[in-house]
Amino acid sequence: MAKPRTVANPLALAVLAFLSREPMHPYELGKRLQEAEKDRSFKYNRGSLYMVVKQLAKAGFVADRETVRDAARPERTLYEITDDGRAELRDWLRELLAEPREEYPLFGAALSLIVVLPPEEATTLLEQRLAALAEARADTRTAIKRAAEAEVLWVFSIEEEYRLAVLDAEYRFVTGLITSLRRPDYVQAWQDFFGRRT
Repeated sequence: MAKPRTVANPLALAVLAFLSREPMHPYELGKRLQEAEKDRSFKYNRGSLYMVVKQLAKAGFVADRETVRDAARPERTLYEITDDGRAELRDWLRELLAEPREEYPLFGAALSLIVVLPPEEATTLLEQRLAALAEARADTRTAIKRAAEAEVLWVFSIEEEYRLAVLDAEYRFVTGLITSLRRPDYVQAWQDFFGRRT
C-alpha cells in the first residue's frame, strides 16, 4: 500500500536522484534535468523546481551545503542530499516500481463520457488524436535512436521505451475504437438511445 509522502510531488524524486550524484544549486539542477531530457518525464518549471527543493530542505531530505558568491551572478545555494533523503529516494522508488497505482489520466475520463458526443464527432476527434499519437511515437523513436547513437546505456533512457510502449498501445486502442464507432449497429444504437431522451 502506498505510503503518504512528506513531499509527494514526483519532481522531488528526480531532485533527490540528481542530488544523490553530487551537490548542486537549483539552477544547475534544472539544466541537468533538461540535458538528460527528464523534462519529458517530470512536469516542472523553474518556480516549481525551486519550490520542491525548499520543501525537501524543510523535510530534512536535502540540506544547504554552501552558498557560492560570484560578482557576476547572484549568490547561489548548493544543496546536497541527506541520509534521510537517500532513504526516502530508495523507499519511494521501490514503492513506485513494485506497486501499480490507480492513476486518473484525462483521456480515461474523456472515454468514460464519450457517449455525450455523436459517434461522427467522436470519430473525427479520435482521428485527430491518432495523428497526434503518430507524431508522438515518431518523436519518441527519434529520442531512442539519438540515445543509442550517443551510446547512452539503455537503462538511462528506459522511460522512453516505456513511453513508446504506452503510445503504441494507445494508438492500437484508438484505431480499434474508431472502427467500432463507425459500425452501423453502434451508430443506430446510439441514435436509438439518445433519440428517446431528447
